[in-house]
Amino acid sequence: NIDTSNLTDTIDYNIILEKNDNFLTDINLTSDEYRFKGITKIDPKSLDKLPTSTGGVESIIKLLPGVSANNELSSQYSVRGGNYDENLIYVNGIQIYKPFLIRTGEQEGLSFINSNMIASIEFSAGGFEPKFGDKLSSVLNIEYKIPQAKQTKIGISALGVELNTEGNSKNYLLSYLIGFRHRSNSFLFEALDTQGEYKPLFNDFQTYITYQINPEIQLSFLNYYSQNKYAMIPQTREAKFGTVSEALQLTIYFEGQEIDNYETNLTAISSKYSPNDFLALKLTSSFFTTKEQEFYDILGEYWLAELNNDIGSDEFGEVAFNRGVGAYINHARNELNAKVFNLYHDGNISINNQKQPISIDWGLKYQLEHIKDRIREWEMVDSAGYAISPINNDLNLYEFYTGTASIKSSRISSYIQVSNKIIKDSKHFNYTIGSRINYWGFNNELFISPRAIFSYKPNWIKDFIFLFSCGSYNQSPFFKEFRNYDGKLNKEIKSQKSTHYVLNTDYQFKYFNRPFKFTGSIYYKKLWDIIPFEIDNLRIVYTPENNAHGYATGIDMKLFGEFVPN
Repeated sequence: NIDTSNLTDTIDYNIILEKNDNFLTDINLTSDEYRFKGITKIDPKSLDKLPTSTGGVESIIKLLPGVSANNELSSQYSVRGGNYDENLIYVNGIQIYKPFLIRTGEQEGLSFINSNMIASIEFSAGGFEPKFGDKLSSVLNIEYKIPQAKQTKIGISALGVELNTEGNSKNYLLSYLIGFRHRSNSFLFEALDTQGEYKPLFNDFQTYITYQINPEIQLSFLNYYSQNKYAMIPQTREAKFGTVSEALQLTIYFEGQEIDNYETNLTAISSKYSPNDFLALKLTSSFFTTKEQEFYDILGEYWLAELNNDIGSDEFGEVAFNRGVGAYINHARNELNAKVFNLYHDGNISINNQKQPISIDWGLKYQLEHIKDRIREWEMVDSAGYAISPINNDLNLYEFYTGTASIKSSRISSYIQVSNKIIKDSKHFNYTIGSRINYWGFNNELFISPRAIFSYKPNWIKDFIFLFSCGSYNQSPFFKEFRNYDGKLNKEIKSQKSTHYVLNTDYQFKYFNRPFKFTGSIYYKKLWDIIPFEIDNLRIVYTPENNAHGYATGIDMKLFGEFVPN
C-alpha cells in the first residue's frame, strides 16, 4: 500500500492518436430489386468458370433464354428474333459501339468488356426501362468496380496474355483499374476447313480512374484503346457434303491474302454530385473514334468431284471423277472512319415516403456523329471458262460495288421515369412508368417511346414474382441501315419501330438445401417500318428501305440452380 495523500506533483502525458482506416471485406448482398424489373443479374465471378474463345461476358449472355448465336468465335448475339445491331451495351452508363466492317468471327477480336474489371452485370431481353436507350431487342448494362485493395492479376494461356492491376491511394479517395489484353487465335484457326497462314493479333488497353473530391463530388475517367489486326494467307480448303447416294467433295486452292485492321478509341469523363442521400446528378462527356480497313485479293481455283460410294470398293470415299472446275477472284479496298461525341446528363431523386417511396429518374443527351466510308469491292466468277455476270457491267463481274459516303448529323434524346414500391399485408407491388423522346436532325424525325413495367409479389409461402411490361421500342438508323453500295444515303429513312408485350414469372426455391430458380417469359413484339437485311456470317447488309413489317413471339423458360456450392 502506498500513501499518496502528501504527493503534489503532476504528471503530464502527451498522447498522439494515429489515423487508421479499416475497410470491411466484400459482403455478398442479395436483393430482389432486379427481379421486380425483369432483369437477369449475373455474378461476375462466374465468368472465370466458363472457358471460351472470346473471353468476354457475352459468352454467358448467349446461354440465357431468348438469346442465340451462330459463331463461337464472335461476341455477337441476337435476341428474340432480332439481329446483332439491335442490342444495347452500356459500360458505366456509356453506350458501346462495335466494329462496322466485321464479316467473320475470325476478324472480330476482343470484346470491349474486360471481364476482370466488372462489378455487376445486368441483362434484359426485352421490355426494359425507359432510362435505357432506343433499340429493338435487348440491353446489357455493365458497371466497372471501384477497388478497395491493391492486387495484380496475370493470366497466360495458349491464346494470349491478360494483365490487370487495381488499387487505391492511402486515403482511399483515388482508385484505379488498369487492364491489358493480348490475344492471338491462330491456335484455334488451325482447325478450320480453310488451311493457311493466320496472323491475328488483338490488343486492347483500358483504364478506369475515380477520384472522390469530397463526400459530395466524384470524378471518373474511362479510356479504351484497341487495335485488332487480322492477316490471312489461305492455301487450301476441302469440304465433303451431299448424301450417301450422292457424295461430293469441293477442293479449293488459293492465292493472295487478306489484311484487315480495326483501331478503336473511347474516352469518357464523368462527374457525379450527391449533396444528400436523396439526390444524385451526373454529367458525362464521351468521344468515340474508329478507323477500319478491309483489304483483300484472293484467287480461288476449285474442283467439284463426285466420291466413290460403293461400300465394297477398295476406293470407297475417294474421288471417282470431276464434275466441274472453275475459279473466282475476290477483291476489296474498304475503309470506314467514324467519330461520335456525346454529352449527357442523368439525375435521380428519391422522395422518402415510408408508405410509398418514390424514385424519379431523368436524362438528357446530345450526340454528334461524323461517319465517312469508301467501298470498292468486286467478285469475278469463272465456271469452266465462262464468266458468270448476273449484273450489267462491262467487266463481266459477278458482283461490283463502289462508292463513298459521308454524313454529319446530330441527335437529341431524353427520358423520364417514375418508380414506386407499395407494400401492404406482405404483398409487394412495384411499377415503373416513363417515356423517351428522340429527335434526329438527318431526317427531322421525332418519336416518343412510352414504357411501363408492373410487378407483383403475392403473400404466398412460395417465392413467386409476376411481371408485365409493355412499351414502344424504336431504333433510329445509325449508318449501315440507310447507305447503299453506290454511296447514296436514303434521306427518307425512318426509325424501325416495335411494341413489346412481355409477361414474366420468377420462382425461387430450395431443393436438397440448394438454391434453384425457374423463370418463364411469354413475349410478343409487333414490328413495322422495318429495314430488311441479309446476314452473311456476321456481316449485315441492309436494303435500305422501310418496306417491311412483322412480329416476333415466343416462350422462354429456364431452370437453373446451384448443384455444387458456389
